[in-house]
Amino acid sequence: MNFIITGRNIEVTDGLRSAVEEKIGKLEKYFTPDVDVYVTLSVQKDRQKIEVTIPVKGSIIRSEQTSSDMYVSIDLVEEIIERQLKKYKTKLTAQKQSAPSFSRAFLEEEYEDTDKIRIVRTKRFGIKPMDPEEACVQMELLGHSFYVFSNSETDEVNVVYKRKDGTYGLIEPDFE
Repeated sequence: MNFIITGRNIEVTDGLRSAVEEKIGKLEKYFTPDVDVYVTLSVQKDRQKIEVTIPVKGSIIRSEQTSSDMYVSIDLVEEIIERQLKKYKTKLTAQKQSAPSFSRAFLEEEYEDTDKIRIVRTKRFGIKPMDPEEACVQMELLGHSFYVFSNSETDEVNVVYKRKDGTYGLIEPDFE
């Protein structure tokens, strides 16, 4: 595994670097040796955050964890990624193009899929044409974190969503 470690508002000390490489390095058994692992460590007030992104052909494996201690965040993110790998193994490897990124041992080992994805509710609703700002207002009025609407400017279905920092995002389709 090739680690690319960066810090935002924090100096990546040798201790942090070795903790990341040791903890995230435990995931090495799942990947081929040439896989890149992008790690970003950041600090905001008392929040110590780690973001780990592992691009594999056809997919991205990603997790971020925040706590009051960077070493705790590192431990948490490793556990989450390992759980994701085991949970989605069949889906990841079913896409044959991503299989070269994973180690043979991981591909051959059987993991119990305990968390099957189940859709427990289906909603149907009319989509009214509106602009993105009006969609944000509707989302806030409903108390939701996202809102699907027909963009009156583009005549396409869009989604607005509320981000963690309180700002808004807009998802537009790209059919290319």
